[in-house]
This record gives sequence, C-alpha cells and structure tokens, in this order.
Amino acid sequence: MSKNSDTAQATDRKGPQHVAIIMDGNGRWAQSRGRPRLFGHRAGARRVREIVEACPDLGVKYVTIFAFSTENWKRTQTEVSGLMSLFRRYIKKETRALHDEGVRVRFIGDRVRLDAKLVKLMDELEDYTAGNTRVNLTIALNYGGRDEVARATKRLAQDVADGRLDPADVGEETLPKYLDTCVLPDPDLVIRTSGEARISNFLLWQSAYAEYEFIDTLWPDFTDEIFTKLVKSYAGRDRRFGAVKT
Repeated sequence: MSKNSDTAQATDRKGPQHVAIIMDGNGRWAQSRGRPRLFGHRAGARRVREIVEACPDLGVKYVTIFAFSTENWKRTQTEVSGLMSLFRRYIKKETRALHDEGVRVRFIGDRVRLDAKLVKLMDELEDYTAGNTRVNLTIALNYGGRDEVARATKRLAQDVADGRLDPADVGEETLPKYLDTCVLPDPDLVIRTSGEARISNFLLWQSAYAEYEFIDTLWPDFTDEIFTKLVKSYAGRDRRFGAVKT
C-alpha cells in the first residue's frame, strides 16, 4: 500500500489508524513520590500494556511508542543501565501476553549500540509475534528521527552508487522506503505526555501531517480513559493536508 493510499484512507476514517506516543514524565512522577527515577520507568512500562489493549476497541491498528532516544545515552550511567535492564525484563515478561493479545511487535532505531542480549530478545519477540494482526506495536529503541533519516539516506546513496537506483527517480516517495518505518503507515495522531510541547526528534519525516496532542498528564498516570478521550477527539479535527474544502 502506498503512502498516498494511506493518507487518503486516513481522511475517510473517523478515528486515527496509527497513534504515536512520546511517553514522557516517568522520572518526574517518581521524584514527586520521593522515589528514584527507575521506579517511574517501571511504572511507565506497566502502563504500555493497558494502552495497547485499548487499541482494538478504538479502531487503532498501529501504535508506536518512544521508549529510548539516541539522546537518552546522555543520562547517568545508573539510569541508562537500569533502563536497558528494564527493557530486557519487559520483553521476557510480556512476550506471551502480547502474543495472546494478537499484538505484532516491531522495533525501530539503531541496534548497533544496544547490548547483544537485548538485541537477541528483540529479534525473538519480532519473530514470535510476526503472524499477529490485531494490533501493531512499534517500539522506538535507541531511535532518533534525524539519525533515522541519516541512515536511510546512506542506504539510498549506496543504491545509487551501486546502480540500483537512478538519481532522476528519487522523489518524495523514495526516502520513506528506506526508513525504519517503511512497512508502517504514517501516524495520524501524536501524543506527548507530561506537559512538554515539543516532538524531541520523534518520527520527523513521518509526522509531517500528523495531528498533535500535548497533555499535562505524566505517563504513569496516562490511563486508557485518557487515551480513549484523545482518540475520540481526533474525529472532530478537520484534516485537509494543505487543501481547502469547497
């Protein structure tokens, strides 16, 4: 299915097909309770399943979550190590439940810097859930939008250098085929929790025409009721994609 087809279908649906979420506020949530930041990250990880399970009844076919950015390596070694351990535990614990719920899991981002054991678990989870179709969960891990575009551009340039791609044929529809999200439709709705009003290098190319919701709720407090309200409010938005309705 082409990106243009996806866009055309998006205008016909009442609700979003693809929701992307910047899960922000775990650390502040924990600190406000006098607990270490990793306590908040563990609470945030538990919230993911609730949101994914709410998707089918809302007509949301794809959900993409921002778990760890290329910039998050700048955090303390304690927090980074704790997050990597949390990711490994999450995959081991949730694999069967995700499969039983009919969730297909994909990971996007640069895996080169990740621990080999974590990458192995990621690969196994992708393979184990590859046949599921009820919900598509994409986890952005060591992901940055600029890094993704840079990596995609290198692959495109290599194809040009090797004669597999004519430079004259490169257009707006070409680069998306090289992105990590090449098999996914563009997000219709992007949600950021915690009161911050920025996109933080998340799905830069893909979100060019997405609708945005910036809410004050910290991610561990983000319930399926809040998610449902935001998804339903999307239906009232007038998405023209640069055109003018007559």
